Amino acid sequence: MGRPSRPLLTRGGIMQAALALVDEEGAAALSTTRIAARLGVKGPSLYNYVSSRDEIIAGISDLIVAEMDLNPAVRPWTAALHAWAHSYRAALARHPNMVPLLASRPTRSDVALQGYACAFAMLREAGWPEEHVLPVVQSIEYLLIGSALHLDRPHEAAWTDEALPSGLEPLRNAPPDFRERAFETGLAALIRSFQETLNDLQARQDG
Repeated sequence: MGRPSRPLLTRGGIMQAALALVDEEGAAALSTTRIAARLGVKGPSLYNYVSSRDEIIAGISDLIVAEMDLNPAVRPWTAALHAWAHSYRAALARHPNMVPLLASRPTRSDVALQGYACAFAMLREAGWPEEHVLPVVQSIEYLLIGSALHLDRPHEAAWTDEALPSGLEPLRNAPPDFRERAFETGLAALIRSFQETLNDLQARQDG
């Protein structure tokens, strides 16, 4: 029998299998043994392509970050930021089991860092002073991560009227899309505040 025309394993294929495993069974299921089983090979085979679980998590993170779209050509910059935030949240929503891992790890991958560089360049071009660039981006990220951590969380457990204080009607009667409404409210407030802050900074500079 001839040798296969391409290798059975690739690093990219390992990362895709790992992401599918986490999506289906949660981060606790992530192991080289489980990934290898999905690929039809033995666990040690993976170590020709990856060195550790941490490297696999970083590779999965790259796949998710690659799903996020920041288009600096969109004008004005506030519209680009708005579109990026929605793309970012949608990527996290497709992989909710990865969100706690992403939130707890420093960002060091080339894909993620390139995304930061693109966002920073867009804000500089819009006129933001250098010392404000990182806080603007991270403020959006904090909103996104906080929102994503609650995407799959059920609304309240079985609360009885007797167990609740009065005045909680907005919480008890929350509509099915209350998380989306909360995200949109927070994002709109942030972007509006950013625009006002930039206007003030530019007015001081011109004055």
